[in-house]
Amino acid sequence: MLFWRVKPLDKILETAGKKALTRQLGAFQLTMLGIGAVIGTGIFVLTAEAGQKAGPGMMIAFVIAAVVCALAALAYAELASMVPVSGSAYTYTYGVLGEGLAWIVGWALVLEYAVAAGAVAVGWSGYMNGLLIHTNLFGLVEPGALALPMALRTGPYDGGAFNLLACLISLVITWLLVIGTSKSAKVNAVLVSIKVAALTAFIVISLPAVQSENFEPFLPTGWGSPMGGIGVLGAAASIFFAYVGFDAVSTASEETVNPNRNIPIGLIGSLLICTIFYLLVGYGAVGAAGSTPMFAADGSALSPGTPEMAAACLSNAEALVCSKEPLAHVMRMIGFPGIGNLIGLAAALALPSVILMMIYGQTRIFFTMSRDGLLPDVLSKVHPKFHTPHVITLITGVFVALFGAMFPVGILADISNSGTLFAFIMVAIGVMILRKQQPNRHRPFKTPMVWLVCPLAVAGCLLLFVNLSLYTISLFFIWAAIGLVVYWAYGYRHSDLGRGVSSAQGETMKPEPKFHEGPHA
Repeated sequence: MLFWRVKPLDKILETAGKKALTRQLGAFQLTMLGIGAVIGTGIFVLTAEAGQKAGPGMMIAFVIAAVVCALAALAYAELASMVPVSGSAYTYTYGVLGEGLAWIVGWALVLEYAVAAGAVAVGWSGYMNGLLIHTNLFGLVEPGALALPMALRTGPYDGGAFNLLACLISLVITWLLVIGTSKSAKVNAVLVSIKVAALTAFIVISLPAVQSENFEPFLPTGWGSPMGGIGVLGAAASIFFAYVGFDAVSTASEETVNPNRNIPIGLIGSLLICTIFYLLVGYGAVGAAGSTPMFAADGSALSPGTPEMAAACLSNAEALVCSKEPLAHVMRMIGFPGIGNLIGLAAALALPSVILMMIYGQTRIFFTMSRDGLLPDVLSKVHPKFHTPHVITLITGVFVALFGAMFPVGILADISNSGTLFAFIMVAIGVMILRKQQPNRHRPFKTPMVWLVCPLAVAGCLLLFVNLSLYTISLFFIWAAIGLVVYWAYGYRHSDLGRGVSSAQGETMKPEPKFHEGPHA
């Protein structure tokens, strides 16, 4: 069942034409899109999470995660250039491994995009709350006068009750996406510049303050163990989230001018730039402020995002691993509170663009699945005035707001990673299968040393997956089981491919209005 309904790649390209998106993005816009989607909560917030899991060893975790992402990026680049349509890993899997596995991948991408958007919203909330606590509005109010009550700063797992700001920012972004986001997205390049400037300032100021003793012991929690979620590999499995987003470039392939050339440039270029920044920022944070983990009474490292960790941080609020705004926190610790506030302001200004990219990516994947008949047709309806897929955007936005309001960033990031890693594995396998099944198909970009790169990509993703916590892995399989139930209840029976609907048949093939406005216009 999982393999016999394979949608030929030529049919995928033909199907995309009936509800086509406007092609308007070039290589520069795609690279900026990739940087905008990648640089976000991962580096601004998860530096503290990685420090709790691995101490200074998180430097190795950054490298491991970067290598795995680079391998996956090479596989993505080949498929994205061959199949320049919306849907990302879902579309590629449909054309190679069959409808059943494609559905599971599309369902898993909910974790990558929607849950990730919630994680970014929580990260934004941490920096915004930090600004409200430390700002005095140029002397007009006392510091802390604008701070929200503790219960409204974080969710119930993290010492609070309801993360109000995370919820509100998610709803605002959803509204922007519904009304037509070309205007809001034209500031994307500016927001990316703000983030890059903030990270550059952090690097320039923190590197001279690095002290060698802050790197000792280098591996306080060791390498970790499978399903433990702690140690260098556990930190790599979490910090992987800091690189996620480069594949959002491939979800925009259908809106790209000359995708065969520009998609690979956007993917590889954005990942390379972000990796250089991450290594420098991680080195500066650890070296300047230290990253000693919090341990339980039995000597085991506490897991971030748990009530136990929240309790331990009540008496260690100055520790880097306890900070909700670690980069700003480091600046304040080394005597640059004004710069710390500016970095907090930069994060508060720029992180909403990442939420926008993630919700956008989620809606376009659901749009593609609906176009294929695997989800109700109403989800691919386009608003007559705004020319946006308003129904699925509203549904996605409400769930993102709830994720952000109730869960801590670490848990959301790890859950997101589980879906992402699964999708990456499917893409790498798909590249190898296509090389065997269709060796003569035109490949504008070919993965170099494919029989080395793709198996290593699969192995690397599996390594990170099994080093997520048992809780996270269990949630992934529960989510996958729910997805299979939904597939059997609706998708299997309504699939255009399963019903034999072609581009010339059936009312599902009636043309819909094009999207004239998208977040990357």
